[in-house]
Amino acid sequence: MRTYFQPTANLLPVKLTDHYIFRRILQLIPVLLGISIVTFLLIQLMPSDPAAVVLRVANTPATPEAIAAMREKLGLDRPLPIQYLDWLWHVLRLDFGQSFVTGKPVLQEVMHYVPTTLILTACATLLIFALGLPMGIVAALYRDTVFDQVSRLFAYIGVAMPSFWLGFVLMYIFSFKLGWFSVTSRGSIADWILPSITLAWAPAAVYARLLRGSMLESLGQNYVLYARARGLLERLVILQYALKNALLPVVTVFGLSFANLLSGAVIVESVFSLPGLGRFAVQSILNRDYPVVQCYVCLTAVLFVVVNLFVDLTYSYFDPRIRFGKQEV
Repeated sequence: MRTYFQPTANLLPVKLTDHYIFRRILQLIPVLLGISIVTFLLIQLMPSDPAAVVLRVANTPATPEAIAAMREKLGLDRPLPIQYLDWLWHVLRLDFGQSFVTGKPVLQEVMHYVPTTLILTACATLLIFALGLPMGIVAALYRDTVFDQVSRLFAYIGVAMPSFWLGFVLMYIFSFKLGWFSVTSRGSIADWILPSITLAWAPAAVYARLLRGSMLESLGQNYVLYARARGLLERLVILQYALKNALLPVVTVFGLSFANLLSGAVIVESVFSLPGLGRFAVQSILNRDYPVVQCYVCLTAVLFVVVNLFVDLTYSYFDPRIRFGKQEV
């Protein structure tokens, strides 16, 4: 009788694994081109003329002559395909133009706010895996016990509670009442705890319930029963056989929900007044600073694609059959 995961998966020729990665990277090219087209067309779909916005920021009367001159200066009077190719050429060199508001290079402005968002997202991701995965595993192993009930209550509260309301509650209790955390300084790791909990709570609750159901299904499979019949240690059966299969849907959902994590960061940054990229993007939208909005959309979309590529490669590690399409290992 064969187990689901065969040791031979680790003995696969290196060329085949590399070929799968190469094909996945090639598939990203049309996706990235589509992202660039949509991002470029954002300005065309905006209700305000970018030339009029530049004149308004510069306190220059937006007469028809001034608007026409500014459109010529910005290159907006050229055919659309020419504008796109010129914009794409500059983007490939990481040149997103200049901000309408500050006049500084857009990429320089954006990179100033990126570290805050990356730190917040990384801390939240660690919390998601540190809380959600163990809770899901324990709930499955001790089904219908007090651990399972606590996990279910945690999931209900996490899904039902809006993140902005959770942030205000945490800030009120632990900052204003107990004084345990600061809401103004960002000088230590402790200052990131409340924002990270706010961002991670709902995803951790979802992953805990998802992993519980997946673990219960895996524990009932024949390969787990066979592993136990062989006399393997229960810890080895759970970690090497049941958990490895049970993580597949969690990995998939994490890749798909990464965009929700970034959009949630916008709310958390606003609640805790963090100088993050999401908050900066919202201000740029309100100011109609179109180059900044273009840069934000483009970078977050590319980041989302890269994260999904990483998730796909991780998925192929857990299930080697993916590297060979429909071929069974």
